[in-house]
Amino acid sequence: MRQVGAIVTAALAASIAPSIAPSAALPAAPAVFLRLAGAGTALAAETGGYGAGEGRTLVPLRADPLTITLPGSVNLGSGARGGTLSASMGTVTVVDSRGGLPPWTATVSATNFTTGSGTPTQTITAANVAYWSGPVTTSSGPGTRNPGQATAAGRVTLTSAVVAFSARKQAVPMSTSWQPTLVITIPSNAAAGVYTGTITHSIA
Repeated sequence: MRQVGAIVTAALAASIAPSIAPSAALPAAPAVFLRLAGAGTALAAETGGYGAGEGRTLVPLRADPLTITLPGSVNLGSGARGGTLSASMGTVTVVDSRGGLPPWTATVSATNFTTGSGTPTQTITAANVAYWSGPVTTSSGPGTRNPGQATAAGRVTLTSAVVAFSARKQAVPMSTSWQPTLVITIPSNAAAGVYTGTITHSIA
């Protein structure tokens, strides 16, 4: 049987609600890369626009900021046509230093992955991209914290924006971190190529 190898390297993009303006323009969101090649082909990880360990932080222009920090490129490993790839996307952190006791909600979304001209066999749709947040990994400051999908059994497809995490602080500041997992199902008829798409976390 002819197998098709795959390597994914992913990077997360971020945004905050329009009412909280970023301090500077951000570069274009790094893409998620999926490489499909013939059996026996040596594969090297593709990297996005940011190196390992680099992230993106949005700093609002206000005295009581709500910020989100995301990891840079992440290699999700290798798989085969008709199989799945599953790996941690790294750490996402929200810091809430606003006054009062307002809640926040982080959502996540994805585009289709495409290669070439994006024909049906050159597209891995967002319906094949699933996400689960996992529990809180680190935190500081009292408050309530609610994972969107605490376990793998609760993972959701990213055909539309879904809640990744939500919280409400009881004191200032409050920080909350989690390590989401991305699960990509590779169609059995997927054409060989480098597939690109974007995973975006937003906070409001």
